[in-house]
Amino acid sequence: MAYDAADAAGGFDIRLAHPVAVYWVALLRVITGWWFFQSGMGKLLQNGLNFTAGPGYLKGMGNTVLGPVATFMGYNMPGLVEAMVPLGETLIGLGLIAGVLVRLASFFGMFFMSLFWVGNADFGHGLVNGDLMGLLVFATMIVLAAGRYYGLDAIIEQTAFVKRHPRLRYILG
Repeated sequence: MAYDAADAAGGFDIRLAHPVAVYWVALLRVITGWWFFQSGMGKLLQNGLNFTAGPGYLKGMGNTVLGPVATFMGYNMPGLVEAMVPLGETLIGLGLIAGVLVRLASFFGMFFMSLFWVGNADFGHGLVNGDLMGLLVFATMIVLAAGRYYGLDAIIEQTAFVKRHPRLRYILG
């Protein structure tokens, strides 16, 4: 016997207010935000602003394509790196969860993921790994302006201040 939704008492309508892609991008943004927020908060709760593994990690990237940048940061800015890794991950995560400054947060997420991708991978199984996928997720959020979908960036972009300074939309959305 076939089921006919029109015959159901009370009815049920599955029409959505927006295309499914809008919901998907918002969900992707929030889940990625939680990923980074959880990682950053774990480091903050365990080590405070003294995440000493950060400078050591960067110093070990000498033989990679990002080696000059990474080793410079590891040797010359250890205190800044120790504080910025947990703070950066936490703030990136909060920005994505709330949908605030999503493009700016995603840019810094791409920076982190670039370092992780090059620093973690021995590429024994090819170039594609989880860190590259994370980098691509951040790039996707920049391209699709993920903060405009159920994020506070959609509200912020409607303010008079942003309308007077339209270039701010490059870091919002």
